[in-house]
Amino acid sequence: QNLQLTLFLTNTSESLKSKMQSLHQSTGLFNPSTATEKPFLNGTGAGIASLATRPSPTKFSKVVKGTNPVNPGRVRQSGAAVKAILGGLAALNPLAAVKVKAVVTVKQTVGGFLADTVLVPNTVADLLGTSMILELIPAELDPKTGKPKPTVSSLASFAGINGTEIKYQASFGLSADFGTVGAVRIDNLHIREMFLKDIVLEGFATGSVNIECESWVPAKISGKPKRVFFTTKSYLPSDTPTGLKKLRTDELVVLRGSGQGERKKGDRIYDYDVYNDLGNARPVLGGKENPYPRRCRTGRPRSSKSNPEDETRALYFYVPRDEEFSEIKTAQFGVKTLYSALHALVPTLETILIDPKLGFPHFTAVNNLFDQGLNLPPYSQTNLVSFLPTLIRNSAEASNDVLQFEVPPTMDRNSFFWFTDEEFARQTLAGVNPCTIQLIKEWPIMGTLDPAVYGPQESGITKELIEKEIRGYTTLDDAIQQKKLFMLDYHDVLLPFVGKTRELDNTTLYGSRTVFYLCPAGTLRPLAIELTRPPLDGKPQWKKVYVPNYSSATDVWLWRFAKAHVLSHDSAYHQLISHWLRTHCCTEPYIIAAKRQLSAMHPVHRLLLPHFRYTMEINALARQALINAGGVIESNFAPLKYCMQASSAIYGQSWRFDKEGLPHDLINRGLAVEDPSAPHGVKLTIEDYPYANDGLLIWDSIKTWVTDYVNQYYPDSQSVSSDAELQAWWSEVRNQGHEDKKDEPWWPTISTQQDLVEVCTTIIWVVSGHHAAVNFGQYAFGGYFPNQPTTARVKMPDEDPTEDEWKLFIEKPELALLATLPSQIQATTVMTVLDVLSAHAPDEEYLGGLIEPAWRDDPNVKAAFEKFNGRQKEIEGEIDARNADSSRKNRSGAGVYPYELLKPFSESGVTGKGVPYSISI
Repeated sequence: QNLQLTLFLTNTSESLKSKMQSLHQSTGLFNPSTATEKPFLNGTGAGIASLATRPSPTKFSKVVKGTNPVNPGRVRQSGAAVKAILGGLAALNPLAAVKVKAVVTVKQTVGGFLADTVLVPNTVADLLGTSMILELIPAELDPKTGKPKPTVSSLASFAGINGTEIKYQASFGLSADFGTVGAVRIDNLHIREMFLKDIVLEGFATGSVNIECESWVPAKISGKPKRVFFTTKSYLPSDTPTGLKKLRTDELVVLRGSGQGERKKGDRIYDYDVYNDLGNARPVLGGKENPYPRRCRTGRPRSSKSNPEDETRALYFYVPRDEEFSEIKTAQFGVKTLYSALHALVPTLETILIDPKLGFPHFTAVNNLFDQGLNLPPYSQTNLVSFLPTLIRNSAEASNDVLQFEVPPTMDRNSFFWFTDEEFARQTLAGVNPCTIQLIKEWPIMGTLDPAVYGPQESGITKELIEKEIRGYTTLDDAIQQKKLFMLDYHDVLLPFVGKTRELDNTTLYGSRTVFYLCPAGTLRPLAIELTRPPLDGKPQWKKVYVPNYSSATDVWLWRFAKAHVLSHDSAYHQLISHWLRTHCCTEPYIIAAKRQLSAMHPVHRLLLPHFRYTMEINALARQALINAGGVIESNFAPLKYCMQASSAIYGQSWRFDKEGLPHDLINRGLAVEDPSAPHGVKLTIEDYPYANDGLLIWDSIKTWVTDYVNQYYPDSQSVSSDAELQAWWSEVRNQGHEDKKDEPWWPTISTQQDLVEVCTTIIWVVSGHHAAVNFGQYAFGGYFPNQPTTARVKMPDEDPTEDEWKLFIEKPELALLATLPSQIQATTVMTVLDVLSAHAPDEEYLGGLIEPAWRDDPNVKAAFEKFNGRQKEIEGEIDARNADSSRKNRSGAGVYPYELLKPFSESGVTGKGVPYSISI
């Protein structure tokens, strides 16, 4: 095939060179300096031979082995088409007053055109000069006629390759009355889409004009519309230059679509739908019965007649083209890696671990997952090493692959960290789910569920029991008044699912409450755990309170079992609510509404855009493999099959946008009170609360940056309230994105600069700081699964035990505990997932790290961002100093894993630190 290409190019080079030079000269586009860099256009046979075999890396990428030979007729036809187009363009090019050069940067992409393994036809297109047409659009209308001024077009010529970027150049002659360039329209003449990074226009007296694209441009032959990109100058709707107003409106119309038809890969349409594509006849999430945020509409056909509300599932879940992962990320890392790995790993584990119920025979077997690993079939049978290179080990000496997990840093510091009450309590403040603990404000503790269905509402944790545990410190009344009692409360949220879950095989469930006391040293001490089973099968409510009674071996072990159950509840709540619902799920409507209602040139769109990177793709892949029926969550996390229904119930009961900002969240849980004199405007109830301490640093830095940014574009409240796009965005978030909550009175309005600052700061905090805190420590705290079991498979030993069950508990409590913890296949599957989810991609972008081009090109915004960037670097140092402070016992001490989850920056991989701009995994 390479020989065929060489012969074709050799035979046609001279005639085509002559034709292309004539074509370029006739349109004023011919650039001899560019032509001399192109061996094809200059007819040098050596250059052609080089292209066909081993091209220069600075100019051309390799030709793919095994690709189809070039179709000469197709190439000639393409060149003729361009010649016809340019013939018309030449007539529109009057004597120019300004000579402008455009430099276009296109990213090399894996599998895309001009990638490391490029397909021949695209290379030929570039050599022929048939790459793309740039059309410059004036910012203003003609003041005399009130009509659009003529645009000026030029053919871009391939100029070479610089690393992973492909450069093109085009020349324009602009008349004196052309005015300012407001936008560029792109016609992609390649045979496949391209990822356009940016365009720089040089030659203006006022300096360069920058157009930031970061977007996929479809090929002309696809039939999709040409793409329009605006300059980096931001405009409120009322300030839009006259020549751009229609383009601004038209672009939003395209992005909204018609709401009809099935979306295809490459589409750019954003719309809403309910969660009706999780499969296997799961209830539709979204609506009065199961309230839920909305997802991106795909328009796939409905399922069978038996489930007419369900959407069919497919191998590809649509997301708008610009929301998909970069091709580099796809190739090297991410949830697509996870998706592929799970499809290979789970069947492999099922062949090795024949019994899915099989638990670990002893804790040594658990440790062996890190020390020796688990033998897998050879690479040739699984290909797992290509998906999980850090976990799969193979060698020439070994006949099998080995699944060997990295030792989590918590375990590396202290092998018994998971066993202690101190660590159990500490992780409520500095673990992977530090946003659930709440202050006890009243006594007795009461539930809200119907007592006729679930039994008595009053907790079994009594005043006498608590005072016995805190004897020598204080009384119960004083402890409540002094804000010393705290609770993890998973009672009312889980109790409605206990009966249904217990009908499933190999699992159990309780509602739970755990009470902690704040000691004088500033650390928490667990006092009591209450486990509750509602009335079931004719039996009354079962309720038991456990305390850390170390005077009895039996009580000590029962306490350990109770902790294991609570930890499984905490793990499930963390994954379903703190992580999935509050960050991934609730953010998607903000993104959809922003794309539909805020123009790309809107300053708020440009403020939020980096915070939306990759989130929709992550969520689509989650619907494919994580939260779907029978997926990772349903198979491994309590309450299994009912996980998503539980998340819907909790969304309906407790999610409020106005409580998602960190200060309001802390106040809502009783962990802080408003205090204008305090550094962050709030005074913490627990002073040494690592998540809150560090989170408030991040929150304040975001708010300062957003305030500076908003004030740059909105001089007063009137400019905020009259911004039609802004108001449409926020209205759509409420009325369509979170439709099931639209009538709630707590929704904030956006009428002033302060309103807008609070809304944007809240969104940015959720996708950056909050998500980082609950995501990137998952492997550190859950990699050793006894520390954070995702489910409990066996009920408490003292709940209606049989004689054999009680005997096993008394004689071999360790074995009974292992039978309660996740099975081998559950544990290894989750450990694999957590390892991938906890890792940063090589192309991760961190909060305050890289400046957006639109921010860079405005001097005032640039200065504000530089202050923001500097503050993130200061926060790094402050967190390091806190971790080195021995008086902060919740983040330092012998064997204690330091709290680094909110350190802004990180290297790639599993690091336990780093705050990305967005929910990127």
